[in-house]
Amino acid sequence: MAEVERLADVRYVREPELAEALPGADVLFMWDFWSDALAAAWPERGGPDWVHIASAGVDRLLFPRLVAGDVVVTNSRGVFDEPIAEYVLGLVLCFAKGLHTTLGLQAQARWRHRETERIGGAHAVVVGTGPIGRAIGRKLTAAGLRVSGIGRTADPGDPDLGEIRSMDRLDETLGQADYVVLAAPLTELTRGMIDKAALTAMRPTARLINVARGQLVVEDDLIDALREGRIAGAALDVFETEPLDETSPLWGLPNVIVSPHMSGDTIGWRQELVDLFADNLGRRAAGRPLRNVVDKRLGYVPTQQKGRAR
Repeated sequence: MAEVERLADVRYVREPELAEALPGADVLFMWDFWSDALAAAWPERGGPDWVHIASAGVDRLLFPRLVAGDVVVTNSRGVFDEPIAEYVLGLVLCFAKGLHTTLGLQAQARWRHRETERIGGAHAVVVGTGPIGRAIGRKLTAAGLRVSGIGRTADPGDPDLGEIRSMDRLDETLGQADYVVLAAPLTELTRGMIDKAALTAMRPTARLINVARGQLVVEDDLIDALREGRIAGAALDVFETEPLDETSPLWGLPNVIVSPHMSGDTIGWRQELVDLFADNLGRRAAGRPLRNVVDKRLGYVPTQQKGRAR
């Protein structure tokens, strides 16, 4: 935080001191992006005119008074794009090559020859056309997969995601996928989008990968689909409730890979978050536009592509 401290008078607070500190603050750097404390602590008058959050997702931050007010919200878009894309590619390879099964057999000292799948030519549908979804699309394309996307706006020739179909074609598109990758923000439009109907639309050989938010998936519907073999597997880095309860059936399902919300967290990621905020703080001091300004009504930073926001 040395660069931030050079640019501003910094006060570090924990949740109990937040309400007292906010009225005198110009800027809030929300480091604990899992905290729900801000809504209760937000002052009736005064307070920061800019809130920056150390995550790409802003769903926990957008309480009604903040959305309705003039406060500028920025996020940490860009820090996690490539790490998450690498993680998704790793999961695709893990499924195709049966690495989770291999490790299980190794733990049992069992030698069992198996045949595996090719990823070249497999079809991946990426739900979400922001920077993370686009990085995933580029990475999977480079590995030989055929990629298409689902987003708010259709585009037949997107440079990163091939054909992007609109959300109203979700179930139709899911039925054509070998891998479904969730990379969309959590909004009222996307909450619960992967439900029984969506899972029924998927192929029995398809795998679901979620590196977005757990609430995009109706977890009970997913558990039923996995148990009944209606889809082949799921790799889940996010969950409806985190940490995932030790009693969750997801822990014990053989066709599920569970990871603790770590897909974007690579060595040095915390410093990258600080560097991005420091850059924005310098921009503010110089009167320049801030990076990653969130459209509070949409719930994310609109992506400029081909001359228009999406």
